[in-house]
Amino acid sequence: MELTLDMAEELHIPRVTAEEADRKRYLSKALLDRMHLSPVGGPVAYDVAEDGTVTYYFDPTRVTETPPEKWYRGTIEKMEGDPDGGGEKKISAPRPLRDPMTLPSGTVIEKMGSKRAASFGYYTEERLGQLNYDVGSEPAAYNTKADGSVVYFYDKRLAIRRPLKCVVCGKDVRYKRKMCRACFEKDLAVRRAEGDAYREKPRHMDRRRVLFFDLELTGVYDHDEIISVSICDGTGETLMDTLVKPRHKKKWNRTEKIHGISPAMVQDAPYLDELVPRIKELFENADNLVAFGVSTDYSHIKYIYETEREQEALHRKVRCCAIEFVRFQNEHYPDNNHASLVDAMETLGIAWDGIPHSSMADTIACMKVWEALFPNYYDDVAPAEASAEQEESHV
Repeated sequence: MELTLDMAEELHIPRVTAEEADRKRYLSKALLDRMHLSPVGGPVAYDVAEDGTVTYYFDPTRVTETPPEKWYRGTIEKMEGDPDGGGEKKISAPRPLRDPMTLPSGTVIEKMGSKRAASFGYYTEERLGQLNYDVGSEPAAYNTKADGSVVYFYDKRLAIRRPLKCVVCGKDVRYKRKMCRACFEKDLAVRRAEGDAYREKPRHMDRRRVLFFDLELTGVYDHDEIISVSICDGTGETLMDTLVKPRHKKKWNRTEKIHGISPAMVQDAPYLDELVPRIKELFENADNLVAFGVSTDYSHIKYIYETEREQEALHRKVRCCAIEFVRFQNEHYPDNNHASLVDAMETLGIAWDGIPHSSMADTIACMKVWEALFPNYYDDVAPAEASAEQEESHV
């Protein structure tokens, strides 16, 4: 099968003349085969002969050596004796191609069975279609049927991937979540309704027994240490806001640029051991503990407990505000790609109290985001809303 110009242009690569390709040192597939090289990635240019035959050119800096077992022509060198000891080097003659066929482009291909072709990554046009590909190059090999008709094999690495179809209707091209736009919108409407019902469900929680916490660390690994702890309850009252002096780490240049806590700032701060009794008291009297991005904070705060049983009891109380915001964002703002606490505040239209990334400001922000996501989480209204209602009643 000859590759048409329209099919070649689908690759969105420039057309060049043979002279331009030579000047840019591009390599054709035929030349790569003779050099026992394979392209890494797709072609970078193409040319079309007068008879319509398409020749692809590849970047010489993006090639790799073809394994000897995949050479379908060339020489295989065999050494006899010890080369360092003067042994004779014997080079076998080039293996002749089996029933060679010359294509209109001048490329010579050989006859091979389907299993051998598959080992090279060569497939028939029909098989490529089943794999959701279109032919993207001239034949790499061929075979003949019992009736004498010719079957061509094409290199899958040079094939053109078709747009994937929707997994629901199987008709239109995928848009998101492996679905076409129409199916995605239907699925989104269902997920949004379910999510809104889940978030609007009353939880009958006591504001005083729901705590929000944030830790600042020397880094994100297990061996890093806590350098700040902030805790507030659902009313916004600060229960703890303190720097922590690490016992081992002396500097934390990368994270300092984020939270602004320097080694000098924690020199007179208490060690974590001194804070543990108060932290445990607060946590044990809480029904839920909420943080924005629980995995990192929990993986460090859990070590204030000595037993696995105590750590598991703590984990059962922990809720992740980030996960809940991601779900909300996926259902209401599916085009948004970022889900940091700053993104959550901006998306929900919430004002900051303090400087973002500082421990207490992040704790208060998490509290506000949580209530915006779960408006019926508590039995009573937010203190700010209650004050506003009282002012209106006096007026």
